[in-house]
Amino acid sequence: MRECKADRRSPHRCAPRLGAPCAVAIDHPDAGRFAKMVRFPREIFRMTQAAPSAARAVSPADGPVAVTGASGYIGSWIVLDLMEQGYEVRSCVRDPSKPEKVDHLLALNEAGLRGHTTLHAGDLFEPGSYDDAFDGCCAVIHAGAAVGYNRETPQQVYDGCFTEVQHVLDSARRSAALKRFVFTSSFAAVGHPRPEGYVFTEKDWCGDNVEGYRGAWTEENIPKNRDIAYAMAKARTEKMLYAAAEEDGTFDAMAILPLHVIGPLMCVNHDQGWSWQNCIRYMLMGKPYMKSRGGRMLWNNVDVRDTARAHRLCAESTVAKNGSRYILSASDRSGELFTWEMQARLKDLFPSIADVGGEETQDGKPAQKTYDSPRSYCLLAKQELGLHTYSIDETLKATGDSYFRRGLLPAS
Repeated sequence: MRECKADRRSPHRCAPRLGAPCAVAIDHPDAGRFAKMVRFPREIFRMTQAAPSAARAVSPADGPVAVTGASGYIGSWIVLDLMEQGYEVRSCVRDPSKPEKVDHLLALNEAGLRGHTTLHAGDLFEPGSYDDAFDGCCAVIHAGAAVGYNRETPQQVYDGCFTEVQHVLDSARRSAALKRFVFTSSFAAVGHPRPEGYVFTEKDWCGDNVEGYRGAWTEENIPKNRDIAYAMAKARTEKMLYAAAEEDGTFDAMAILPLHVIGPLMCVNHDQGWSWQNCIRYMLMGKPYMKSRGGRMLWNNVDVRDTARAHRLCAESTVAKNGSRYILSASDRSGELFTWEMQARLKDLFPSIADVGGEETQDGKPAQKTYDSPRSYCLLAKQELGLHTYSIDETLKATGDSYFRRGLLPAS
């Protein structure tokens, strides 16, 4: 007979955890003398379990997909997109008892979609919090984030990002069915000071060109600046995930890097004061754009629905592999707008609004010099993932219409 200290998440009672010792009871007169702990090397497990990246592409037939941050702006659209394709979705939220956060997710089960969702509580800072939710999942999409938007110190932002992602990764690896881990990173992990007009690609990292800006984005400066801390945390978390997946050998880790995400709201709670969609609302209210964002900066827009779809396509792709990263930004130059251009576009799309706010203009041009950055395009996502995107006018119109529909803008 044989007894194995197997991973409690394994479908086979005697399947070893990676690197875990197995107690072997040998049916032999000298068993007591010869019984010992036998360690299964990770290399042997990888040889028997690893599959090419293309074979790790998931589909609804492979089992459930878990989404962290499911009640959030991007996370909610990820859940909807997965359900449209027939997936069983495990929506992980901090507190399922808050109707203002989760009712819109539960309503999706009554919307005639092919898939279904269930709610699962999870705390990003609690080890093992997602073990049950991830059990049997073929993919985990980590769209949740607990730090970076509040009043944490720069060091807390940096450390917190690693901690929460490590906890999610640990739970994901306990699912024997795991094939893909998709991380919602940020364009911040790519962007760094460059000359105006420079076009960023997935080959860029925020720590590049250190000499060009006096070493600002280095480890010693993390405690001094939240933007640096956030960007460096996202970049180094990405690299940690890729290394962990490579070392494990049984799943792929990949990342989506959104830039300025706008588009329709699924619930009132998605109107967050720091968000880009909230800036659209304020412009449609006739308020100055300087409220929360630098007014002269280039808007590089991507639709929240395209961002959500890219996460699923990443998990399903036979082309994407461990370490693949995809910028989600404008499809072309039409989606890159300065604030004064955004004002003009909103005036055309919402002619009943008498005064669209934004930056100060003179004769239809900005009163102050604009800053031509960041420029970037989601070309790789279109080429490798087959992503089709909304036009900028479709996105802006859907954003404004959703604010009117949710009662967050007065009827004109």
